[in-house]
Amino acid sequence: MSAIYTIGYGSREMAAFVAALQAHEIGYLIDVRSAPYSKFKPEFSRNALEATLKAHGIRYLYMGDQLGGQPKDETCYDANGKVLYERVAEQDFFRAGIARLQKAFRQDARVVLMCSEGKPEMCHRSKLIGATLDELSIPVLHIDEEDQLQTQAAVVFELTDGQLNLFGEPEFTSRKRYRQE
Repeated sequence: MSAIYTIGYGSREMAAFVAALQAHEIGYLIDVRSAPYSKFKPEFSRNALEATLKAHGIRYLYMGDQLGGQPKDETCYDANGKVLYERVAEQDFFRAGIARLQKAFRQDARVVLMCSEGKPEMCHRSKLIGATLDELSIPVLHIDEEDQLQTQAAVVFELTDGQLNLFGEPEFTSRKRYRQE
């Protein structure tokens, strides 16, 4: 099945992470972290990760400036500092990133979007990017923290406990505050 995949490295060791990518025949990893660095797992910082992936025949591309979960645009945050994904989805930078993903999908590229959060239901990969791709009828498959595939619909169901808002759509914000009042 042609799809856009997502993965979070979470608590994985690098060897297990690469094995998960290889198991799904991933050719391109798109880093969607706003800041592509890790204090706790430096092997997943941009330069180290790119080198490791290259050694395994996987191309690395950074797109956190377009598809990251903590945009620089202050209008994308509520008064409590949480990211409002609905607002992010309206921004030109985000739309440009989605257009690049649409092109990759049309070309049947084996793409995975990567962030740090291991659980797809806790990450903007599902709440923002996955939701947007789903609206565009692009299948999204999340590689969860146990290397199992979850559809976007299954992740949304888990996020909402099957309860949608009055208009039948889920409403998502970031779970953490990123900006101070």
